[in-house]
Amino acid sequence: MTTDANMVAVALPTRRERRLPTRSGKSYFIRTFGCQMNEHDSERIAGLLEADGMNAVASIDEADLVVLNTCAIRENADNRLYGNLGHLKADKDARPELQIAVGGCLAQKDRTIVRDRAPWVDVVFGTHNIDRLVSLLDQADEWGPVTEILDESSSVPDLPAKRDDPHRAWVTIMIGCNNSCTFCIVPSLRGAEMSRRPSDVVSEVRRLVADGVVEVTLLGQNVNSYGRDLDLGGRKPLFADLLRQVGAVEGLERIFYTSPHPKDFNRDVAEAMAETEAVCEHLHLPLQSGSDRVLAAMHRGYNAERFLGKVEMAREVLPDLALTTDIIVGFPGESEDEFQATLDVVAASQFDSAFTFIYSPRPGTAAAGMVDDFIDPDVVRERYLRLTGLQDEISFDKNKATVGQTLRLLSGGPSRKDDAVTSGRSRTNKTVNVAGSVAAGQLFDAEVTIAHPHHLTGRLV
Repeated sequence: MTTDANMVAVALPTRRERRLPTRSGKSYFIRTFGCQMNEHDSERIAGLLEADGMNAVASIDEADLVVLNTCAIRENADNRLYGNLGHLKADKDARPELQIAVGGCLAQKDRTIVRDRAPWVDVVFGTHNIDRLVSLLDQADEWGPVTEILDESSSVPDLPAKRDDPHRAWVTIMIGCNNSCTFCIVPSLRGAEMSRRPSDVVSEVRRLVADGVVEVTLLGQNVNSYGRDLDLGGRKPLFADLLRQVGAVEGLERIFYTSPHPKDFNRDVAEAMAETEAVCEHLHLPLQSGSDRVLAAMHRGYNAERFLGKVEMAREVLPDLALTTDIIVGFPGESEDEFQATLDVVAASQFDSAFTFIYSPRPGTAAAGMVDDFIDPDVVRERYLRLTGLQDEISFDKNKATVGQTLRLLSGGPSRKDDAVTSGRSRTNKTVNVAGSVAAGQLFDAEVTIAHPHHLTGRLV
């Protein structure tokens, strides 16, 4: 079955009244590709499966159900999915009872292509019907493989989530995106912007704090657009309002958020950050390019001067702010001078770190049609290395400036490389490794003793 806003939904027979839980004793394994939104979606998928009696396992070999939660941002996402599905065919042949489900953005994009290329998949579902996964698995049990892709969400579902970290949590405040960036496929996969009511967000945060959470990250494709689709008593809530309300939750120590859009990031949000103690001094502000022409071709809605003005304003309001960004190298038609403009903005902005990407055309986006302007891959790679080299120098200098400072850290528990070292994270989102043991979820102070390009070393105070 394929359910689609442009197609007639074919109703399948439903199984008898379900007994909950129906899968007690069975196991699942989730592999997640992509962004924080996908990571949180996987937590919610895990919550649904555990509510149905299933238990997580550490490998595919142990699982009765494998869920691939996919990403569609870059071309290699397709290759990774179909590579994984190719390996899973052997598992399915050896264990016919194994169930395989594919969800997320690539499933939303490819729709029936997943079924055509991998007919051994039991369930294909999209970004708008995560809450339907258990029912779709039931249908596959009874009637065979099923595909259900919806073109939009009717609401932002409040679903249970199983978190790997008991002290930190993602909180979705909105879904979808109304922007039209020419390189980005997300709006067509996640749909139009839809905000949760502030009271629902705050209630979820209170429940999380009662469960031991001390840090939350508020999630949205463009958090600065939060509340524009709501009308509560004749007034639309703003993201700045939400920051203050969430920050008032007793027992919550830290708030991060991602991601704002530079064109919509205004002084009211910076002031809410400064006035709300729990909101951390970290801002992720995606630049994408420093060239005005390229930014216009990307439909970003700002130019380099306006972006730098936002940076200056944010640092004026928040002097201790750490700033991170996203940058694309090799957008169609980018000239050497236009790439140099990006380097100039990076140098002027002094980002603490940057996520840098080589442009990848995504079918269905406007930029993918600019084939005559695609740039020689060798040229793009050389530019990419120049950009990362510059940013690495800036990041190292930023980290060296913290040596001797005492930072308040949230313990993430033992470092992955050394059990005798605690890995902590600062309010500016920097990782600090400290000799000694501090229980995960505890706040502690450490003096920075050594700077590294991408992390810090400190000692307990």
